[in-house]
Amino acid sequence: MTDNSEAGQPCEFVALPTQGRRYSVSRRVGLGDVDRSGRLRLDSLAAYLQDVASEDADVSGLDDVFGWIVRRVEVRVSRWPRLAETLTLTTFCAGTGSRWAERRTSIHGAEGEAVGGEAVAGGAIEAAAIWVAIDARGRPVRLSEQFLAIYGEAAAGREVSARLSLPAQPLVVQSREWPLRRVDFDVLGHVNNAAHWCAVEELLGDRRPLAATIEFGPALTESPIVGFVNEGSVLRVWIGKSSTVEVRFAAPQSRP
Repeated sequence: MTDNSEAGQPCEFVALPTQGRRYSVSRRVGLGDVDRSGRLRLDSLAAYLQDVASEDADVSGLDDVFGWIVRRVEVRVSRWPRLAETLTLTTFCAGTGSRWAERRTSIHGAEGEAVGGEAVAGGAIEAAAIWVAIDARGRPVRLSEQFLAIYGEAAAGREVSARLSLPAQPLVVQSREWPLRRVDFDVLGHVNNAAHWCAVEELLGDRRPLAATIEFGPALTESPIVGFVNEGSVLRVWIGKSSTVEVRFAAPQSRP
């Protein structure tokens, strides 16, 4: 699933549905979730998104025997959450394809919440992710009638694509090694999607992105070479042949 010869379109960030299934949880930003400045890290954000999706599926009544792999994640940031902030994550199905679905997650902190002894504006992040349903052999499978019965009303018939849209790696880029750790691997035997963002965090420095997109290809099973191009307001990263990332440091207009 790595062909991007016919590029897909960015997620639309549709609004919360007025009908259909929505699932909300609270999370407190912990010490292990932030960088030195107290900003929620991208890899921690990805773990939050992964966990709320799993929790929703666990309590939804969905009993289909298949798994999910993430194809694409796009985030837009209004305000970065900070250490000790309490967040509300609300997730729902925003669209479907034949073998995949888009999961939207809206993350908000309490306006004026006291963090570190002072009142701060609540963090606010919107995320949209394409997840592909797979069987025990890792092959894409069609969404079931039960899935559509549970999540279809919120999706409201909206169709979404699983095509990739980010550019392929150019011939000349800066590069660095990214040694993987045992803790980067999940129960499927490959590097968890949230861990990919750790390589990106190494390249951010003190900059705070306002938009980021990651697209996944083959599973990452060994330490890769990370290629990157820093264009000032845009950072592009290629993690081996496994994933492509685009990070923007200015608010996107119509699309990142």
